[in-house]
Amino acid sequence: MADFDTIIIGAGPGGYVAAIRAAQLGQKVACVEGRETLGGTCLNVGCIPSKALLHATHMLHETHENFEKMGLIGAAPKVDWAKMQAYKDDVVSGNTKGIEFLFKKNKVTWLKGWGTIPAPGQVKVGDDIHTARNIVIATGSEASSLPGVEIDEQTVVTSTGALTLAKPPKTMVVIGAGVIGLELGSVYARLGTEVTVVEYLDAITPGMDAEIAKTFQRILTKQGLKFVLGAAVQSVTKGKKGATVTWKLRKDDSEASLDAEIVLVATGRKPYTAGLGLEALGVEMGPRGTIKTDAHWQTNIPGLYAIGDAIAGPMLAHKAEDEGMAVAEVLAGKHGHVNYGVIPGVIYTTPEVANVGLTEEQLKAEGRAYKVGKFPFMGNARAKAVFQAEGFVKLIADATTDRILGAHIIGPAAGDLIHEICVAMEFGASAQDLALTCHAHPTWSEAVREAALACGDGAIHA
Repeated sequence: MADFDTIIIGAGPGGYVAAIRAAQLGQKVACVEGRETLGGTCLNVGCIPSKALLHATHMLHETHENFEKMGLIGAAPKVDWAKMQAYKDDVVSGNTKGIEFLFKKNKVTWLKGWGTIPAPGQVKVGDDIHTARNIVIATGSEASSLPGVEIDEQTVVTSTGALTLAKPPKTMVVIGAGVIGLELGSVYARLGTEVTVVEYLDAITPGMDAEIAKTFQRILTKQGLKFVLGAAVQSVTKGKKGATVTWKLRKDDSEASLDAEIVLVATGRKPYTAGLGLEALGVEMGPRGTIKTDAHWQTNIPGLYAIGDAIAGPMLAHKAEDEGMAVAEVLAGKHGHVNYGVIPGVIYTTPEVANVGLTEEQLKAEGRAYKVGKFPFMGNARAKAVFQAEGFVKLIADATTDRILGAHIIGPAAGDLIHEICVAMEFGASAQDLALTCHAHPTWSEAVREAALACGDGAIHA
């Protein structure tokens, strides 16, 4: 008899969700995690602590920029960095302890330590070997760097080090204009840091709708961030008072450099599968270090599955969660399903940026006929009332059927507004379906309805 029905390696969003769902479906489940706390990168050194700092610094921005406009007069608050860090740590602790409680509630065994797979159906943790009918790899990802760039998490940092700096620096260079770089760059810009973002491509947020990206860059520039685009970083050299970043502009090969107290390397993430023993097992790998799986998340080794950042697809916590629930359903003999065409993406700056489905650029490349409905938040009463009228909602629908193909939002609460469109897309709704749905007034969500109206006879308030 096996010790467990299922053993999951990794207790991040994919792993802990898979463990809980599998237990709810009647399986005897264990989850292997070597950190002192559950929740993986997301809860410990990623999504959650960064959102705490984004919230705290946005509140600081509001006191300096908007309080007086609302008749709130008083001395502007000063930053107590140690207290802000303590607040962030409390947020992390509350969330990670919550996962531990859920494990106990659902009778999931936490095997504390780092796991390896010595043979199919076996997981070794420390000196102990545990057996299971099925094993799920949910080991997540780690920050990737550039060739020749040495990370010390003191001066040259990844997102992990950027969350725990001794103090806000006077200057910072962010290498990479993706989600992580822009969120953390935004945090420190609000704290008074002079932030310069160096990006290899000619636009920020690669893969995003081009119109949104252009608007986003303009807004961030107005907030104080500086951008150097089309720049290939050549080296990062540490000195006594920081580091020097040297790059070449791709358009003319000219070289330039900039000194900064802190350099944040935000050039993406890569699957973390080292030490699992996959090569010895003969596990088939995919491109860029991913584990290859079939439509049911099973590897070429029977009984061995993989989900989340360790496999192909967007490296998003909620994508991993969906796969965690789906693979648990599969292991219980049910039909697990993930709709990869309806996975939203969100950047938690102010304004927020969110997207789901296809972009105009993708549809043009496909040669597919489409129509666009746009509505500016300047026409939304609630947005104007809270000084967040920058940005717009952009809805894309099929030119013939009116079926919603995608949406792109930059504005207040974009990360929440996008889900109305996600639900609509899950049901195969048309833009007219959204347009005919009553929305409460005054809410930010009215901007979504107006964009849907703009796909038809026209928006009312624009």
